[in-house]
Parts: sequence; structure tokens; C-alpha cells
Amino acid sequence: MASLFYFKQFCIDQTDCAMKVNTDGVLLAAILDSVLPTKILDVGTGTGLIALMLAQRFPSALIDAVEIDENTAKTAKMNFSESPFLNRIRLFHSSIERYLLNYDGQYDLIVSNPPFFINSLRSKDPLKEIARHTDYSFFENLLKESANKLSNKGLLYIILPIETSKMIEKIMASIPELKIIAEILIHSFTASKPHRKVLQIGFKISEPMVKNFIIYEKAGIYTSEYRMLLKDFLTIF
Repeated sequence: MASLFYFKQFCIDQTDCAMKVNTDGVLLAAILDSVLPTKILDVGTGTGLIALMLAQRFPSALIDAVEIDENTAKTAKMNFSESPFLNRIRLFHSSIERYLLNYDGQYDLIVSNPPFFINSLRSKDPLKEIARHTDYSFFENLLKESANKLSNKGLLYIILPIETSKMIEKIMASIPELKIIAEILIHSFTASKPHRKVLQIGFKISEPMVKNFIIYEKAGIYTSEYRMLLKDFLTIF
């Protein structure tokens, strides 16, 4: 049976995909702040969710979407081809390391909702193994290549669990040209501890700006901030 997730301007077919449409990807694509990027790279596009949301947000942008899993890449390509944005999104079935090694251009925006279960138990499902697990080298390569592939005012956005974000900060100590410009702490409720962090990374030297973002006002009730952020995307708003 097909598993479809309908947005206001496009649909995601996530049938047989290990990683379904989730709050992390939706939030990252909606919350990132970039000044009219013309070239965007979506690292680990999965079903193509973030690439499609960014295509909707930035109607002049060209988007390259990279996905390592062959079946998921095929699904993303199908989702792109059936969207209103098919002429502005390209799908590459590749590891991000291989892709960036062979790419000579630069991007105004690089975005990733990466696999993040580092040092956790491996999944018995081989699809989820690829989709949900990564290691130190993935992030190291992503950050080092971003330093080379971002335009002068370009930005890298990543969403991560709090513990994993600490590792990113450690890696960045060896890449002095990159700086954390802003941190957005994602909370389920006002009184709960943050469970995700969105990092805005670029070349600007400044004290990182720290913001908080609350998803729920109470159980089952979204905050006005969340509804406003996603009103152009989610059919429930």
C-alpha cells in the first residue's frame, strides 16, 4: 500500500523508504534563514522533502539533492518529477563525499538533516542502517567540504540531537574558517529540555546568536510560532 504525505504544493511518496517525513526535516527547511540563494545543496535528501520545501520557498533557486541509498534516490527523483518544481531540482545517487569531491562549483546554501545515531545500536533493517547511522568522518567531510563549496556569504544548516551537535563543534575547531553563526534550540514544550539543535554555520565572525523554538503549547496543540512557520506547507494549518 502506498504511503503518501500531502503538502499544500506537493506530495511525498514515502512507500518503502526507511526514513519517513518527520518533524526534523520539515522544521529545518522552514526555519532556516537565507537571503535568496541561487544554488542549494541538500545533503542526504531522503524522500526529497527538504529539497521540495526549499524549491517552494526560493522560486529562483536551483537545487542539487544527493542521496546514497539507491531505492530512496529513485523515490526522491519520482517525487521531484511529479512536483511543480521538477525543472529546478537535480537528483544525484551518490555518497556526499564522492559528490563533493567531483563538484567544482559553489553553493549559497547547504542543508542537511543527517543520520545521527552515532555510537548507538545498529539497526537490523539494512535500509534503516543506511538511513539512520553515520559516523564522525561523515560530519568531518561535510564540514571540510562545505568550507570549500560555500560561496563567500553562503550558509550551512544542520539539525542534530544536542549530543551530536557537541561533536560538530569539536570538529569545527580544526576548520577555523567556519563559524557557528546561530543556534536554534528545539523544544517540544516550554518547560522541556531541547532535544534538537539547528546550527547555522558560515564564515561570519561573531558571537553565536541563540534562539529557542517551541513546538507544542500543550499536548496535541501546536504553538502559534510553529503554525505560522509551517502554514504555507502543512495542510493541517
